[in-house]
Amino acid sequence: MTTKEELIAQLKAENPKMIANINGKDVELTADEYEKAASDWADMRLVQIAAEAIEAQSKADKAALLAKLGITADEAKLLLS
Repeated sequence: MTTKEELIAQLKAENPKMIANINGKDVELTADEYEKAASDWADMRLVQIAAEAIEAQSKADKAALLAKLGITADEAKLLLS
């Protein structure tokens, strides 16, 4: 599992500096702003990773159930209609 610290390290390696566009003007983030942006991004990415894992597990569970029942997804839909 990816940790917040790993995500922040990856972000910093790929983006040694960050630029904000404020009123059409590019401004480089200060050290504190950079750290906060990296932390906020990592928090958001962890939520995305968790949602992706849930979706993947759901698809795997559905496929396993259909295989156990010996039916296709289309046949399952017919059973529900």
